[in-house]
Amino acid sequence: MELDINWLSVAVAAIFSVFLAIAWYNDGMFGRSWRRLTGVTPEESTRAGNASMIVVVLANIVTVITLAIAIAITQIVFKNDSPWLALAVGLVVCVAFSASTLQTHNLFELKSSRLTAINNGYQVAFFVGAALIIGLM
Repeated sequence: MELDINWLSVAVAAIFSVFLAIAWYNDGMFGRSWRRLTGVTPEESTRAGNASMIVVVLANIVTVITLAIAIAITQIVFKNDSPWLALAVGLVVCVAFSASTLQTHNLFELKSSRLTAINNGYQVAFFVGAALIIGLM
């Protein structure tokens, strides 16, 4: 079995994830609510600086590569390379691994359901958007 990974699509999906995070956690979207619910101030975010952004970018790259591999395997198994299949894989992987894990952690850490919804919303948008990019390219 040979996996066919389009590395350009992986790069585009990784770039997409960074811009999505910037937009999602911007004060114009969910940033104000997220800050209120987490207690993280803009100053604290600034102090975290580049080091935290590097970790986010690297984590998103690992996620996108793993998602591309999952999509490639699924395409081989189902003998189907439609973007709809890629989208379904993105959604299933997100719900099975990311959203369910975040839900469990937030529940035990007594975090608000609103915060969980904001963060899970980002994860769904990230996985589905990245999967669609991979599936279309």
